[in-house]
Amino acid sequence: MAKTTERTYHMLIVEDDDDILMGLRDYFDMQEFEVETASDGEEALEQMKSMEDCDVVLLDVMLPKKDGFQVLEESQQIGFSAPVIMITARGEQESKLKGFGLGADDYVTKPFNVEELAARVKAVMQRTMPPSEAPMDVYEIGEVEVNFTTHEAFRGDEEINFTALEFDILRYLIQHKGRTVTRKQLLRDVWGIDENIITRTIDRHMASVRKKIEPDPSSPTYIETVYGIGYRFDDSNTGA
Repeated sequence: MAKTTERTYHMLIVEDDDDILMGLRDYFDMQEFEVETASDGEEALEQMKSMEDCDVVLLDVMLPKKDGFQVLEESQQIGFSAPVIMITARGEQESKLKGFGLGADDYVTKPFNVEELAARVKAVMQRTMPPSEAPMDVYEIGEVEVNFTTHEAFRGDEEINFTALEFDILRYLIQHKGRTVTRKQLLRDVWGIDENIITRTIDRHMASVRKKIEPDPSSPTYIETVYGIGYRFDDSNTGA
């Protein structure tokens, strides 16, 4: 995938077959990615903890020490938010459903064409691009229309007053639509705090956003609490 901006993209490849690992590393290196690699599940999680920036992960399912499903699940627990494409020799529907159920963004079955894989990488990155890079103008949430360019929101003719921070929170949730966003991710990406701290500030702001967009804030339709982890925005069942 040719780079279309000055930004350098970062990739983590997790694969225990040395030939496949080196082949993928060399290919995406030529596509101007900065590539990190890991050959087992534990090393993958260590890389995820230490990488300052990661745009996409290629994650093999059959790995030593911890398999790809375990890595995917534990990566979310540590607040790792990069999109994941799972690579597997398994073609079973059950395996794919398990991966998607754990939050995988796409699935590729071996043997695969590397150019097809590159196209999938591009599609996943475009789909999950962070708010600062993916322009968003107007978004409708039920009866509420939010304009992220002008920082205005309306329910019919009634204007809803959001703070600038509440616009940022809502934008971030929508951009990660359908994915669980941890409190650590929100602190890092919205507040700009990259520390392991415990705060209820996020919950208070989330309650305020819910009051402004939810038909019934006490029983949220759009912003779901994922207990012990964070929040998930989903309007797929409301015709949005």
